[in-house]
Amino acid sequence: MLRVKAGDLDKMGLLFERYNRPLFAFFYHMTHKRDMSEDLVQNVFYRMLKYKHTFTGEGEFRTWMYHLARNILNDSARQNRSKDHYDVNEMADKIGGGTLADEGFEKRENADFLHKAMAGLSDDYREVLVLSRFQEMKYDEIAKVLNINEGTVKVRVHRALGELKKKFFTNERL
Repeated sequence: MLRVKAGDLDKMGLLFERYNRPLFAFFYHMTHKRDMSEDLVQNVFYRMLKYKHTFTGEGEFRTWMYHLARNILNDSARQNRSKDHYDVNEMADKIGGGTLADEGFEKRENADFLHKAMAGLSDDYREVLVLSRFQEMKYDEIAKVLNINEGTVKVRVHRALGELKKKFFTNERL
């Protein structure tokens, strides 16, 4: 990013290749909308170019990038005025018989319950789980992204997992 900041815009392609998938996964886990997630990723790279002067190189690039991503996600949520980012896919009415079909059905059903449980979490809890579990960020890295201390991150993760577990297992299953 320091090279991009210095004017070598060709390096932006390298950053895109390296980070577009993790960013997409972050946005997709937060919104569960493919098209919106793709747009949000593009916005991150646009803002990287626009605000390249704010990257000092003192901290990790990834932390700075996720800070931009969080801001873009928050801006998008304000624009959409939508608390429920998750759009759970409808399941097919008929599934062929057999063990593999039953296993596939069970996996999709569990995924649907997980998405519903995640959607029921507060934005703070959902975000900390996505960053720690899906983006595999370390607690100190998450603390920098969220501008909180590491102990607070640990507490949020613990509480978020407890809340998720409670919502997942108390969700009525048909």
